[in-house]
Amino acid sequence: MGFVANMTSLVQYFLLVMHFDLETAANTLTNFMGSAFLLSLLGGFLSDTYINRFTTCLVFGLLEILALIMITVQAYSHDLLPSPLCPKDCVKGRIAFVFYTSLYLLAIGSGGVRGALPALGADQFDQKDPKEAKALGTFFNYMLLSVVIGAAVGVTLIVWVAVNKAWYWGFFISALAATIGFIVFAIGKPYYRIQLPGRSPILRVIQVIVVAIKNRRLRLPDNPNELYEISDKHYMDSIHSKILHTNQLRFLDKAAIIPKDIEAEEWKVCSVTQVEEVKIITRMVPIFISTIIMNTCLAQLQTFSVEQGNTRIMDKSLGHFQFPAPSIPVIPLVFMAFLIPLYEFVFVPFARKITHHPSGITQLQRVGVGLVLSAISMTVAGLVEVKRRHQATEHPNEPISLFWLSFQYSIFGIADMFTLVGLLEFFYKEAPVGMRSLSTSFTFLSLALGYYLSSIFVNVVNKVTKKIAPSKKGWVEGLIPEDLNYNNLNLFYWFLAILSILNFFHYLYWASWYKYKTEEQIAELNGGGEMTKEPIAELNDGRERETTKEPIAELNGGEEETKESIAELNDKGGRETKESIAELNGGGGDDIPILHEEGSGVDAKAHHGEEKEANL
Repeated sequence: MGFVANMTSLVQYFLLVMHFDLETAANTLTNFMGSAFLLSLLGGFLSDTYINRFTTCLVFGLLEILALIMITVQAYSHDLLPSPLCPKDCVKGRIAFVFYTSLYLLAIGSGGVRGALPALGADQFDQKDPKEAKALGTFFNYMLLSVVIGAAVGVTLIVWVAVNKAWYWGFFISALAATIGFIVFAIGKPYYRIQLPGRSPILRVIQVIVVAIKNRRLRLPDNPNELYEISDKHYMDSIHSKILHTNQLRFLDKAAIIPKDIEAEEWKVCSVTQVEEVKIITRMVPIFISTIIMNTCLAQLQTFSVEQGNTRIMDKSLGHFQFPAPSIPVIPLVFMAFLIPLYEFVFVPFARKITHHPSGITQLQRVGVGLVLSAISMTVAGLVEVKRRHQATEHPNEPISLFWLSFQYSIFGIADMFTLVGLLEFFYKEAPVGMRSLSTSFTFLSLALGYYLSSIFVNVVNKVTKKIAPSKKGWVEGLIPEDLNYNNLNLFYWFLAILSILNFFHYLYWASWYKYKTEEQIAELNGGGEMTKEPIAELNDGRERETTKEPIAELNGGEEETKESIAELNDKGGRETKESIAELNGGGGDDIPILHEEGSGVDAKAHHGEEKEANL
């Protein structure tokens, strides 16, 4: 309620109260939004490394509330606002200091909370418990639903109050809503599972890169088992989970080579697990980059589309009620409020029966659907702008309804439902344990770069089109409402639609290259059985025994993996173990030990050469 309401109405506040022109207002908002999402990295880094996620949310939550109070005070005080008679360049001196301080303090506070809060919520689900792990996707859907409901109230009630009553009342309600949310969050402390921070994830990444460069001249061993790894006992007492070797990005494996006559020490050698963590982050980067263009499109809906609705040629009436243009985003929010439960209770169970995937479809498939819909949204936005401008110039006395803009908003709202949840779940589940806050912050870093890129596109497109357009004006420059009716905003929308289509094919390449960490750990039963992420029962003498939740080995050299563990069963019955089962007979895939078929008893070689017996 506090953040999204301001996100949609601030562009009007900049235009009407601070007297910015259209380009400056749009760029100020996109720069602010970009900073707010970029600073989520700060919250993610601090909560992974120095202070826990709960404390991070408290500290940055207080900063967010303080910023909203400052904005409210400035909007209320005539001494801190520019004169209504000032035509341009009105934000100077004390006014500028309070304005920019409060704005970027809000960016710091909201960004820090956003960097830690999703990971803290996901921490409440034990990934080693199959039922709780399965519920993680549901949690992210419900988190989005709560954001949607709050945002719907924000862009209707709060925006209406700000536009029709007074701006300071809108900001005051935002501050009050954020304060109530902060109090409710703090009261819940006794019930939270709070994970303590560990070593700096960034330092772990840097170590791998530095050591790999140092060892660049060394030859990789033919057998990956010869690479350095810490004992299994270490991982039982650590927040980090043991990650087995993969064949992708082999050049990083050189960090796990122990040079002759050198002891295993930090900055001299890294474990296979530490190297694999860097591989995971590296594989995520192209996926992350592929979502930036979509968020550039989102920035247009929160700037130029709002200003389309503010022009006098659009009919903003809904019966006897005048509908504020910044409240247009409530239409996709209402769609999403109904679609999210339908997705969770209808689509996911149906898709699960077909795909056998716990979330119905994979996280990357969700993101792909969102990218396609964002391209469609920009195409529709261009068509609607053509109709709006034609009506404005040819039939100024017959205004078209403001709700024509709902088409582009609704399509993009559904796209956001797929992409945002898909990315959050993807970055959380795929990331190493000690990097989950930082990893989920990549979702918001993509938003930040999308907003910054929007500002760059606006400036570059205006400069280029000024030189080639017959009118000598840029596609998206000028004042509201006069110049908007004679520029080429529709061409700017179509430019983004073309970029979105090209970006989708770029995404398809990297998404097909990516290997899910969870899917790599799905075991194949008896060389071709059913795939499952649930605990696997071992059959011994006709009896089913449920396994523990540690990694399961591959069956007869199969390539699939699972997160579940295997109970070692001897001839007298079932005996469970918490140790991972190592490769058997020295064969199998790169990432997971091998489990022989039922009825075979063989010795297993551990990653360090330790032997364990598995009699099934």
